[in-house]
Amino acid sequence: MRLVNYEIGGRPPRAGVVRGEEIVDVWEALGEEPPGAPGLGGLVLTRGIDGVEEAASRAEPRVRLDDVRLHAPIRHPRKIVCLGLNYRQHAAEAGLDPPKSPTFFAKFQNALAAPGADVQLPAYSEKVDYEAEVALFVVDDCKDVAEEDATDHVLGYTLLNDLSARDYQFMTPQWMPGKVFDGSAPCGPAIVTPDEAGPPDAIEISLTLNGERMQSASTADLIHSIPAVVAYLSRLMTLQAGDLISTGTPAGVGSVREPRVWLKPGDECVIESPQLGRLETRLT
Repeated sequence: MRLVNYEIGGRPPRAGVVRGEEIVDVWEALGEEPPGAPGLGGLVLTRGIDGVEEAASRAEPRVRLDDVRLHAPIRHPRKIVCLGLNYRQHAAEAGLDPPKSPTFFAKFQNALAAPGADVQLPAYSEKVDYEAEVALFVVDDCKDVAEEDATDHVLGYTLLNDLSARDYQFMTPQWMPGKVFDGSAPCGPAIVTPDEAGPPDAIEISLTLNGERMQSASTADLIHSIPAVVAYLSRLMTLQAGDLISTGTPAGVGSVREPRVWLKPGDECVIESPQLGRLETRLT
């Protein structure tokens, strides 16, 4: 199942299920009135997704994908947790040993940007880089999750571009100054549930910059697997329904290339995955 946050006619975003090139409205399929916000986040937080797939399979599509505006799948996650140095080849290209424990940092809601968004580069940085990532959303509140049970707590997977101002990222021992500018986490286009996305260690991902392939890998190269990351984070803190966890970027980032590749106004980043779809971002 592919879940989206869609807007049509200027109305508040609503939860939808993608069927081919069309969208089934979740609340109409369920025959329910949304208890609050009608978007995908409201669905996950207040009702859950039990029965959504069955109801959507019986309902008639409401609109065509081409006629709607997609938003980030969940616009107001409770937490945005991002992994660093979590692909073997990326650690190798940076000349670093693979970390024994997951390295993570936070982004905030101001960082989220919709599929197809124009993202303004921060005026204070001259070294903004791209990072194609597979991200996941948590489906329920959970603590001290066993690794073998971790995927039971995953709502689904999506694409994320962890845009990074490298000059500010390495200005201090903490990376966050380079990670938090507005729009620095384009995300989407959909949440793909685990039954459709397939094994968490076999999700393919690539990034092109202005049509040139820059990154290509699969989650088989993760140092800390998706189940291991969920289990580890849940030991440190309670994970909550709607939390967003981004699992790190593979080799090929601009900051380690010769010559270096920094994003500039007019650039277009496209992240693609045969399992998760296509995420386009334009830089301004």
